[in-house]
Amino acid sequence: MSYAVDLLFGPQHPALHEPERFRFKVDGEIIVDVDVKIGYIHRGIEKLAETKNFIQNIYLTERICGICNVAHTLCYVQAVEDMAGIEVPERAKYLRVIVHELNRIHSHLLILGVAAELLGWETEFMYLWRDREAIMDIIEDVTGNRVTSAFNTIGGVRRDINDTQKEKILKILDKVEKDTKFHKKVLEEDPLYRERMVDIGILKPRDAIERCAVGPTARGSGVDYDVRAHDPYAAFDEIPFNVITYKECDSWARMMVRVDETLESINIIRYALKHLPQGDIRVRVPARLPAGEGVSRVEAPRGELLHHVFCKGDVKPYRLKVRTPTFANILAIAPTFIGHTIADVPAILVSIDPCFSCTDRLTFIDVSSGKVMKLSLEEIKKKYWRR
Repeated sequence: MSYAVDLLFGPQHPALHEPERFRFKVDGEIIVDVDVKIGYIHRGIEKLAETKNFIQNIYLTERICGICNVAHTLCYVQAVEDMAGIEVPERAKYLRVIVHELNRIHSHLLILGVAAELLGWETEFMYLWRDREAIMDIIEDVTGNRVTSAFNTIGGVRRDINDTQKEKILKILDKVEKDTKFHKKVLEEDPLYRERMVDIGILKPRDAIERCAVGPTARGSGVDYDVRAHDPYAAFDEIPFNVITYKECDSWARMMVRVDETLESINIIRYALKHLPQGDIRVRVPARLPAGEGVSRVEAPRGELLHHVFCKGDVKPYRLKVRTPTFANILAIAPTFIGHTIADVPAILVSIDPCFSCTDRLTFIDVSSGKVMKLSLEEIKKKYWRR
């Protein structure tokens, strides 16, 4: 006779680099149901953005996620530019692409290394992060900062790239490309890696679409969708590149999409550097922007990212709405745990490269009636603020 029991995974767990809780119902070692509980690190950034001016919010939005900070600032400034009708110089668009793709490479190498570490493969973890370190050096040289780059600004970018930097970037990219091709061969052939990842966490194409999966999570299921190609922004409409998809639909495929996208990003950066237009890198923008709203979508390392900005003709936004890729992917992937063992949980979870800091949302619910409560900031402070 078998019976199911609840097993809590998180909010603190070695396989979770950020706090989140999963409640698995297991029958022995087999998972038969899963419930995802978010909200452990909600920081109220959307509400905080209403108190900051448009320039201050650049530095706030890039802290939504330090790993994909460039994607967030790019998405935010594009939304503001869309709202205010600001035209960005061509050179700035190419520079945005270069730093955006450097950000993608470092993010992909990071999660590929984390996946290896979670599976007990310490050597591959070290090699992948060694290569990521070279990309971080480029980011620091180009933007002036290592993690939160503050490179994008409303109307363009803060810094230019000179010829010396171009040569340095191209030289490092050659080395990273060679190493990444080696990693691809290893991940394709290593029997232990394949044993832990192949046919684990199957997300069928139809399910990926119906559950609104985005980014490598969707493309690992054969869904040919990439914002850079299907709704081009910055200079992506002028730069040739391939949308990477795999049809295996498993955890291995989702990781291999990131390997191939790393190689594709290297080619994008090379093209952008060799075809970098002359001209200004930004235009002057007034502090007070006209009333209106603007929307921007970008392909963040984890998938489609959306920023929606409202303004009432002030120096700060009336409202900022952010939809992050993990918010969609975590719900898309949750049912794929069912039928697998407890030991498969880290492999499935890491395959979507979850970022819980940018996922968490907060809703006030009256537990006695079950109704959602709408509270003003003053009401929240009065009722729940603890000094």
